[in-house]
Amino acid sequence: MSQYQPFRTKWMSYLIDKKALLSIILLAAAVIVLTILSVSIGEMKIHPIEVIKTFFGMGSDMNELVITSFRLPRIVLALLAGMALAVSGAILQGIIRNPLASPDIIGITGGASLAVVTFLTIFSGERSSALTVSISWLPVAAFLGALLLGILVYLLSWKNGVTPIRLVLIGIGLAAAMQALTNMMILFGPLYLATQAQIWITGSVNGANWSQVTTLLPWVLILLFLVWIYARRLNIQELGDELAKGFGSVVQKDRMILLLFSTALAGGAVAFVGGVGFVGLMAPHIGRKLVGSSFGALIPTSALIGALLVMSADLIARTAFSPLEIPAGVFTSAIGAPYFIYLLYRSRNR
Repeated sequence: MSQYQPFRTKWMSYLIDKKALLSIILLAAAVIVLTILSVSIGEMKIHPIEVIKTFFGMGSDMNELVITSFRLPRIVLALLAGMALAVSGAILQGIIRNPLASPDIIGITGGASLAVVTFLTIFSGERSSALTVSISWLPVAAFLGALLLGILVYLLSWKNGVTPIRLVLIGIGLAAAMQALTNMMILFGPLYLATQAQIWITGSVNGANWSQVTTLLPWVLILLFLVWIYARRLNIQELGDELAKGFGSVVQKDRMILLLFSTALAGGAVAFVGGVGFVGLMAPHIGRKLVGSSFGALIPTSALIGALLVMSADLIARTAFSPLEIPAGVFTSAIGAPYFIYLLYRSRNR
């Protein structure tokens, strides 16, 4: 029996890998199970059966209040942010053809961090009323910072086209510059904002609400669908510029569009949860181990793995040191940094 099943519609056709489809289904089931466990664990324990009953509108008033008002928004926000960061990293690894590429390593996250810290510094101090009124614009500042940094990386990388090696080198250089400028803004800003800025830079889902979820949800879903439609062009990008042109791809145009998709996904996630690190690096690598390198399967797989990583990190951050809450980014970085060293070691002879 063939491993592949053709799927055709009036507008498109796909060859479905049955093994990859099974992996995606199992990962989706794992996300559902982790969601139920995350909702049930906390200072107030709720039995998983009661959680399921509450989801279907048959739970008690107290359970419904705790689940829908306090726990579920941060879990869904962690899920969406993890999906966005993971797919953003998968796109970058595809267009740069470098397994070490990710939004935080080439500076997209750094651009958002600098914008946020600058925003907090400007609307602080004596103008506390302005801060109270304007703090709702913080996600907008983060997204614009990520977008402007992505555009800057692309423009500085342009020389008769954008090559992957130039893109990653410029990105790493700008990432270092963004980190330096962010530290400078923290030092120059009010002392009481240093802790707030540092928590945001590290990445945390604490304080999530349904307004943030409903803002991020359509953004992530639409972009994930567009990236999935572009999966074939991502596959062609990995063949190299000359072969891609031979297959009829407009390489520079596709690369620019895919970079914008990656920046938009990372910027949207970072705008609401901060600089949760290494998700965009780890998730695509784990995904390749499960489903291979074809982006038609890798994109949804990476998205689900990214969701699992951020949701797991937030669950540990929320419960391991209760009543204290540690930023979720601490745990993704604790796993991601050794993983990055491992990848460097494996690719030392390439």
